[in-house]
Parts: sequence; C-alpha cells; structure tokens
Amino acid sequence: MVQSICPYCAVGCGQRVYIKDEQVVQIEGDPDSPVSRGRLCPKGSASKELVTSPLREQKVKYRRPHGTEWEELDLETATEMIADRVIAAREETWEDYINGDRERKLNRTRGIAFLGGATLDTEENYLIKKLFTALGAIQIENQARI
Repeated sequence: MVQSICPYCAVGCGQRVYIKDEQVVQIEGDPDSPVSRGRLCPKGSASKELVTSPLREQKVKYRRPHGTEWEELDLETATEMIADRVIAAREETWEDYINGDRERKLNRTRGIAFLGGATLDTEENYLIKKLFTALGAIQIENQARI
C-alpha cells in the first residue's frame, strides 16, 4: 500500500493505493488523511480506472489540421511541435509598446493563454504563472475554486 492524493480536484483527499504484482488492485480513502478522513467522492472512489482501464490512452495522439484520423507521435516530436507553436505565436503577436509609443512599454503577447484545471495545486499554479509570465502572456487563469 502507498499513500497518494486523489487527482480529481483541488481538495486533495488522501488515498491508499494497493498494489499487487506491480498492478493497482484497489484505491480507497485514507483514514489518516486530515483532509478527507478516509472518505472519497464518487470520482475519487472510481479513480482506479484512471490507471487500469483498457481504454486509457498511453501514447501521444495527434490529428492534423482538417484531418479525420489520429496518429501516434513520440513524445519528443510532440514536445517539439508544441514548443515551435508557442514560439511562433509569441513572435507573431508580440507587443513592445502601446501604439508604438516608446514611453509606454508593454512587453506582452495575447497570442498565448493558459487556463488551469482544478486538479492543480498551489505549487503547480505558482510555477505555471511564472512560466507564462516569462513568456509574456497576460491571459493566465486557474479554474480551481475550492
């Protein structure tokens, strides 16, 4: 058994993950957790399916513009494609100054935005905010409301 945290929302309910022969066999609430005291919501109770479902995707899938079929990509290729698109969007939409007025500096892009999910914790959100601010993005939001 290993202790873990439920990945579904920002509450951070404790889980006990039971493993046999290197396979997850059961996930249940952790009674030692001060957050959830052994309780899990229906999503948390069903989280074993995240790792054991035969329908779980385990490879990067990509569908080209106007394409109708998914193709598998290796992780390095997919990462390079994302990096290239971030750089291109930043270059195409970069704003140095307000209406060319050199006294009113902007140094921003509105071509990149980020919307975080409820499963991100405070530390992850901090790092994401730092990354996107360094890229010049100003449209940075997190959906966590708990």
